[in-house]
Amino acid sequence: MIIWPEIPMHLHQQPVDFRQSINGLVSLIENSLCLSPFDEALYIFGNRQRNKIKVVYWDKTEFCLWYKRLEQNKFHWPKIGDEKIMMLTHEQFTWLLRGLDLRKLTPHPIKSYAFCS
Repeated sequence: MIIWPEIPMHLHQQPVDFRQSINGLVSLIENSLCLSPFDEALYIFGNRQRNKIKVVYWDKTEFCLWYKRLEQNKFHWPKIGDEKIMMLTHEQFTWLLRGLDLRKLTPHPIKSYAFCS
């Protein structure tokens, strides 16, 4: 599995037409999501059957497209309200790729302290 650095990960909530390649998805990022495809971020899309994922990102030289297809299973796609996109953590993205249901997984809260007593 590819390990992405800690960068923003935007999960598109609605299914997209997977006949679209980089140009179509970049246009969707700009026009529908009103985000810049040139930002240091991953843009994650799924098809209607939820058995395919495409990830688009700008690597500072060109656009890149990463594609994963499941032969028998489906991705557990989170749906939160009417939002077009959902921000994922690196951990949630890994869970999604591994087939885990994000709605059922809750990690321990991150704690931060200024000093020990």
